Amino acid sequence: MLFTSRRQAVAESLAQAPLQIQAGRSLWADARTRFIRNKAALASLVVLLLIILVCLAGPALLPYDFDSADWDAMKVPPSWSGPHWWGTDESGRDLLVRCLIGGRISLMVGLLATMASVAVGIAWGATAGFIGGRVDSVMMRIVDMMYAIPYLLIAILLVTILGREFYLVVLAITAFSWMDMARVVRGQTLSLRTMEFVEAARAIGVPTRRIIFSHIVPNLLGIVVIYTTVTVPGVILTESVLSFLGLGIQEPMTSWGVLIEDGTKVMDVAPWMLLFPAALLSITLYCFNFIGDGLRDALDPKER
Repeated sequence: MLFTSRRQAVAESLAQAPLQIQAGRSLWADARTRFIRNKAALASLVVLLLIILVCLAGPALLPYDFDSADWDAMKVPPSWSGPHWWGTDESGRDLLVRCLIGGRISLMVGLLATMASVAVGIAWGATAGFIGGRVDSVMMRIVDMMYAIPYLLIAILLVTILGREFYLVVLAITAFSWMDMARVVRGQTLSLRTMEFVEAARAIGVPTRRIIFSHIVPNLLGIVVIYTTVTVPGVILTESVLSFLGLGIQEPMTSWGVLIEDGTKVMDVAPWMLLFPAALLSITLYCFNFIGDGLRDALDPKER
């Protein structure tokens, strides 16, 4: 009797108490919180967004065109009192404007080539890993054979054969930059294809193509995001190397690689022509690397 009365009292107190339900955080919400706590990654993201914003909006706010030569102001050193804050090049063109325009081109090449390589790598790796067997062996042997070919040499060959237009440079870089993504995605797919939700989709007759792109690929977004941030600086550096060798973006258009190549020719008399574009390129690459490290730590399930 005493036990019954106590049980009723507890039930009445629980009924009167407000029901508090704490909703759990999703993977992306938890990852966002951990990324924000990573000061180096967050600061790098802010700096990178600032560089992108200045490259996009800066040239419209300056009174110079990137290809307009001033023969009376050749190799003018930097001066914060103006008119050329970052000085001029050997043709009298404002270096600040050319660095911002060059940043546009380098970032566009990096982002477009990375997006294309990520798309190809995901499709190739997910297909090989999910189907498996002989198809997997053939597809990955193709990747191994392409790895045996020097990447930069083939990129130079493709640029020389196809041409040096902007979209051809992007195509040449994309042709060999998707293989790392394909290998990573294939390895993750091999572990995902035996999961219960994939087996359930197979059991109810879902087509293979739909399973790959509706069930496998969405579960790869975390690792894909991480490797994307790693791929972008590599692509930008490849474009800079091609432009430095004279095989990338051509005049009058410019990129950070072109500006660095021009700066090395006159670094003894006009060091600012090398210093500013090299500093922008280095800062951008460091930002992408720190952001990639932050995303890797934020999306690591072991840190949850």
